[in-house]
Amino acid sequence: MNPHPYDPVDLFAPVAGIVVEEGRGALPFHLIHGESLVAAAAWAAGEAGVDLLDQTIPWEAVVEREEPLLLHDPLCPMTPPEFLRRCAERAAVEDRVVVGVRPVTDTVKELHPVADGEVVGTTVDRDALVAVCSPVVLPAAVVADLLGDGGSLPSTDFVELVGALRHRYGAERVLLVEAPPEARRIATAADLPVLEALTDPR
Repeated sequence: MNPHPYDPVDLFAPVAGIVVEEGRGALPFHLIHGESLVAAAAWAAGEAGVDLLDQTIPWEAVVEREEPLLLHDPLCPMTPPEFLRRCAERAAVEDRVVVGVRPVTDTVKELHPVADGEVVGTTVDRDALVAVCSPVVLPAAVVADLLGDGGSLPSTDFVELVGALRHRYGAERVLLVEAPPEARRIATAADLPVLEALTDPR
């Protein structure tokens, strides 16, 4: 039985994609399972049926494709192709921005400014928080609105980008979808052994 409300084969539209390396330093070129993070991310997008574009392509050319645009973070290199595909399908069918997110599991505290710095306050309810991971999929109408007439992405930082999209289009047009554990984001090289163990193909 298909758990999705539409047939992913019949309704899946062509989707362009970019693996966004900008602003991520050298970390995308570290290795996981013997491949660079950026190569692993590109492989997953290709397996999902995404037509990957070079990040230097003019935005006008992206708009002319009249397709959704899947932005994939190489710091989420092990995001399963099936999840990327489902996000792309939903963006195309529902005409909404679709964002992969993970639950926040760390304890989060409020910080309050004081005269000589900051003081730790109360614990924030984690149920109200999510961590943005990957992908961010823009439906074709949003691609045209953002990137047409010389426009550009508000940011290549996915957290800032999602905030800007929610501000511009309203929270109801930005759909947050829980990503699987394999989609967790690498913040530093120290996170790599954890993700590698989680996704060990043996």
